[in-house]
Amino acid sequence: MGARLKTEELAAFLSGTAGSWEIHYLETVDSTNSWARQEARQGARDGGIYLTDYQSAGRGRRGRSWEVPAGTSVMFSILLRPDLAPENLSMLTLVMGLSVAEGIRAGTGLDAGIKWPNDVVVNGKKICGILTELDTVSHSVIIGTGINVNMTSFSEELREKATSIAAETGRSWSREQTAGRVIASFAENYRVFAGTGDMTGLKEAYQKILVNRGKQVRVLDPRAPFTGTALGIDDRGELLVKRADNGRVETVFSGEVSVRGIYGYAV
Repeated sequence: MGARLKTEELAAFLSGTAGSWEIHYLETVDSTNSWARQEARQGARDGGIYLTDYQSAGRGRRGRSWEVPAGTSVMFSILLRPDLAPENLSMLTLVMGLSVAEGIRAGTGLDAGIKWPNDVVVNGKKICGILTELDTVSHSVIIGTGINVNMTSFSEELREKATSIAAETGRSWSREQTAGRVIASFAENYRVFAGTGDMTGLKEAYQKILVNRGKQVRVLDPRAPFTGTALGIDDRGELLVKRADNGRVETVFSGEVSVRGIYGYAV
């Protein structure tokens, strides 16, 4: 087990960033998203950051389980109460994805990119997962983020698909500084996003590190899967894909999109 997360270091790192943040920490929790949702329903304010060293029941997209050794990763959820239309809130996943990639790039020099919509990847392998949930009971949004920082070994199942900052650089890194850079980046990106309610002000930065862009992709639409070339995103964060069969540009707003060269996928 790695060392306990030093919340005072994180607080010092975040002082002076955009927004008002309140840090909460538990050494072990079932899920930071579940914890944040419970606090939201009890009236917790906007801007709460809920961190842990170990999740016993961490979750990813589509209900997939997500578990890592204690003290090796950055695991947190941010509680927000934005004054935005509900249909715009799913874009916060993209805002966090951009922020994680920016934070990793700034802190480590790694060429972190985004696999639409919310996977952060390095050298074709996943280094971060994000799960955004809307809680209609408390009228809040919870953005859960897990970043592989100092993990050095992966199961056989994940070895070809997952990586960590330490695995890519050959050294360990401060989890506090990693979290601080990511949250500081999110604070600024969230300010921009809240001003427009969409990806207009962040689209250029997002597309610069979008690994899908210009690549052959397969859209796993359950009704009619198709292949094509990803062109980028629109102002709502939806993926634009030029179909290989008829040249028409499709707007993809949900579902799985496989990218050639990422996670071992080949068309």
